[in-house]
Amino acid sequence: MFRKLWKTLKFFLIIGIVLICLPHSILPKQTTDINKDDLEHYINLNNDEKRLTEFKDDEEALRLKIGQMEIINNSRRKYSAGKVTLDILASRVANKICREAAENNYLGHWNMAGEKPYHRYAFAGGYDHISENAFGQWTTGSYLVNSATIASMMRSGHATFMAEKPPYDGHKINITGKTHNYVGIGFYLSDKQFRYYEEFIDRYFDFENIPSEVKVDEPFKFTVRTKAENYLYYLVVYYEGFPRPIAPSDISKKGSYQDFTDEEYLRIPAWDLSGMRSGNEYRIPLKFTKEGLYYIQIFSDKKEITTPASVNTAGKVPYSGIVIKAGK
Repeated sequence: MFRKLWKTLKFFLIIGIVLICLPHSILPKQTTDINKDDLEHYINLNNDEKRLTEFKDDEEALRLKIGQMEIINNSRRKYSAGKVTLDILASRVANKICREAAENNYLGHWNMAGEKPYHRYAFAGGYDHISENAFGQWTTGSYLVNSATIASMMRSGHATFMAEKPPYDGHKINITGKTHNYVGIGFYLSDKQFRYYEEFIDRYFDFENIPSEVKVDEPFKFTVRTKAENYLYYLVVYYEGFPRPIAPSDISKKGSYQDFTDEEYLRIPAWDLSGMRSGNEYRIPLKFTKEGLYYIQIFSDKKEITTPASVNTAGKVPYSGIVIKAGK
């Protein structure tokens, strides 16, 4: 009896030693395993962020998002795009639209106030360029509301984006964009509705003295600081009226969104911007002449242009998403 028991114990002991010694690449990958230092880093960032606190993630939600960020980075790696880092503010912006969309049974890039992604991020206090992917599912039955379901459905949403084929592959192109360096991740799950949004961020400038609102014809200046050896190449200001409310059923019909408007208010080329530069800091004067919203996109280049020349923003990505309200 003892001999048989020892043989059984010996067998399981050998199996245990083999499993411990196997290379990690052979064992199934545990996507839920989160580096303790990474989690602590994001917990600290989450606690330090004071904007949109009503949409703040708890620790479990952060764990899920860090795991989903790794899935996104795996997709980007296959297309030679660098890693993105989880952005707390953009994640809260995404949480907000996810909840509203799920609770009002719609899916789209506008909210019910009529705001596009760059409006929502800017109104929350963001200044960088943002581009959005949106995914939703719903059931006549009932979802099991737990972390495992959320993780599975986020993976499914992202996989749907990555399975797109040209020419209908806008979400996939967004995911694999090489200029993105941050991502906001939002989700919302109820027993009937699931929403998942990805907010990709291009963050290459530091900004100061940007007002959220100015008076018409009131001059002001804001500051842009470039990083590394970059120079401002072009600044375009688009004008639009104040957003108008949209019915949920109409949002679902609207499809993709334009990252600009049809009305250009102002263009400042590289040679004029160079005159506003001191070191890596630009102080840019502006004035708006009528009520509405002004959306500011700024482009950069490795080479500074100080005299009039042929310039073109085709193929370039703006590194700002500033929105300023002008009123009386």
